[in-house]
Amino acid sequence: MPAAVMWFRRDLRLDDLPALDVAAAAGDAVVPLFVLDPRVYGPVGPNRRRFLACTLAELDRQLGGKLVVRRGDPADVVPAVAAESGAKTVAITADFGPYGARRDRAVGVALARQGAVLRAVGSPYLVEPGTLRSAGGGRFAVFTAYLRALERVGWEAPSPGPLVRFTQVGGDAAPDDLLGPPARPGEQGLPAWWRGLPMGLAARLPTAGTAAAHAALGRFVQHSLGTYAQLRDNPGADATSRLSPYLHFGSLHPRSVLEAAGTGKGADRLRTELAWRDFYADVLWHQPRSAREPLQAFGRHLRWDSGGAARRRFEAWATGTTGYELVDAAMRQLLDEGWVHNRARMVAASFLVKDLHLDWRLGARWFLWHLVDGDLASNQHGWQWVAGTGTDAAPFHRIFNPELQRQRFDPERAYVRRYVDAGGHPVEEDAGAAAATIGAPTMEVVVDHAAERREALARFAEARQSAAMDGHPGGQRGVRHGSRERAGR
Repeated sequence: MPAAVMWFRRDLRLDDLPALDVAAAAGDAVVPLFVLDPRVYGPVGPNRRRFLACTLAELDRQLGGKLVVRRGDPADVVPAVAAESGAKTVAITADFGPYGARRDRAVGVALARQGAVLRAVGSPYLVEPGTLRSAGGGRFAVFTAYLRALERVGWEAPSPGPLVRFTQVGGDAAPDDLLGPPARPGEQGLPAWWRGLPMGLAARLPTAGTAAAHAALGRFVQHSLGTYAQLRDNPGADATSRLSPYLHFGSLHPRSVLEAAGTGKGADRLRTELAWRDFYADVLWHQPRSAREPLQAFGRHLRWDSGGAARRRFEAWATGTTGYELVDAAMRQLLDEGWVHNRARMVAASFLVKDLHLDWRLGARWFLWHLVDGDLASNQHGWQWVAGTGTDAAPFHRIFNPELQRQRFDPERAYVRRYVDAGGHPVEEDAGAAAATIGAPTMEVVVDHAAERREALARFAEARQSAAMDGHPGGQRGVRHGSRERAGR
């Protein structure tokens, strides 16, 4: 029996991996392949690049040094590796993102030309996007209904990895190639006016790889799960799982997380948060344009500020110098760790959109550049939730008061002291991106929240009226709103 190819992407583990089971059954040996696709990694910031490089390095060690890393268009690279190894089967975990789905179709066609097949099995989610349907057979527009369907259908239990003999063909790249210069402002769709802003490597990234992932899961279950439902919204308590980077790159699968969590209030709350991840992937699968465009019709009519004053406000937001403590702490944590507590993410996002009147896509792009767990579906739809323009969106008039949010969720200022009072942390210099040290917080706030809240509501009413004139009554497009507040992970 010839060899098979296991093409790794966002499933960088060897246990509980259905695609690897398929590869092991299809060949007497398996070629483990990773492709450095410039279309995927060209616009990625240094934090995700570093974390991915370290994850791949650990995977290579687990494979006994047999990971084949090649650079180029997968439609060329994958068929070439299959031909060189004599493989008739290439196994993958299915990708449901807009680009990933197109890429995999192209690879499948190219493989078919040489008598080989691409077999997609499983997904990075509890349930594959597009699987769950409403009672009427359509997509789910509201999270709570999606959650009920997910809990009714359920998901598979984790499975042990197969016994596999790995083999290799020659590679032309290495994981460390990801550490080369990332895009600069003005390249790969990055705004040219980002020049001078901190875009380098965060000082404190999490340890990468499956061993670190399982260790983090164990710590969370032992020390934080019991109080997760009560403390998860308190950023100063640091009571969340911090598993999102490992879930994004597939060092852990969400079914393994839920298996370890067991039952109880904490496990129930964790299951709900993982379901949000599934839901947003489902929304993106059904409506790929939602990665770049507002889903609510009125969102296309919202008036955003631009020009020099708007850019100066963005710079204050991006560097954590707005004068609003919770917002500044969130943005400094992003620069320091490449991760932000979700309650703080929501407050910072609301401030950009509804206090500074800047397009949510600007903030979403900044987050994607810096977040080590940056995920297109979760990031874009989380921002749309805050902006009030997305599926299951918060009403636009729900505008977070950043100081009241700080008083409620960080009353002892533990989070603020950690990231703001200390005067900021250095952001390590990365090739092609100047290092920056964010100084002490500004003592004056950049805007008056009460005044900007009134302005945001006026713009919202204006946009709704314009949408109605375009033939969308109420500014909606037949999308119902959920009533619950989006809680932090």
